[in-house]
Amino acid sequence: MKEIRHEPVAPTRTQWLAPGAAIDPHRHDDHQIVYAGRGVLAVTTSTGLWIAPATRAIWVPAGTVHAHQAHGELALHLVGLPASENPLNLAEPASLTVGPLLRELILAHTHAHTHAHTHAPPDDSPERARLRAVLLDQLRVSPQQPVHLPTPSSPQLKAVCEILRTNPADNRTLSALGREVGASDRTLSRLFKADLGMTFPQWRTQLRLYRALVLLAEDTPVTTVAHRCGWSSASAFIDVFRRSFGHTPGAHQPRSQSVSACPKG
Repeated sequence: MKEIRHEPVAPTRTQWLAPGAAIDPHRHDDHQIVYAGRGVLAVTTSTGLWIAPATRAIWVPAGTVHAHQAHGELALHLVGLPASENPLNLAEPASLTVGPLLRELILAHTHAHTHAHTHAPPDDSPERARLRAVLLDQLRVSPQQPVHLPTPSSPQLKAVCEILRTNPADNRTLSALGREVGASDRTLSRLFKADLGMTFPQWRTQLRLYRALVLLAEDTPVTTVAHRCGWSSASAFIDVFRRSFGHTPGAHQPRSQSVSACPKG
């Protein structure tokens, strides 16, 4: 088992991660906002897997052990906040909606820190203070809309979840899956609500959306994504995706993304 790194200060910066690249488990004494300006980011914590496409940011409270995984070429934007400053009043990880204004604020704030040697205002300047204040205000009013796969603790539930993780297109009923793992559908249904805080259909939809985001980041055609993730048609997939994220799947494919404000150099 890898040792969990302790990095007291949560950095504020931008960095690029290659497709498939990972950042090992670590923790900070500060809070941190994690945002993918390009690509799809998976953040793993003790409570499960959090997914961050370009319309979401992940709130990582101080002391939370977390690891990152890049899907597609990833522009990673990190905003560190002192433990004494909690604009969300949250002690657990959360997924936040990122609208156009919040996105630009995150990009500007992290870009200025990363390129402090350029013409960006210094950290203690009035300009930077105003930018930070508006960023915190936007975080406070940002709705929480999770794309979250909770981690099960029950052995029977773990077995069912692993079957579906291996093949999200598996359309078997909970009763049929229960027969394979030796549990009744009533028992499994109760465990989904008690252990994961959601119903079986809700969890399966979250899993399929997560896998869809990963495939889209790899530039997989929408029709293929729909088939691999278990939707009956591309139109059914697009409908669920639009209701979940507010736009169509094509917006997440690399060929349709504009280059982020973060340069590769």
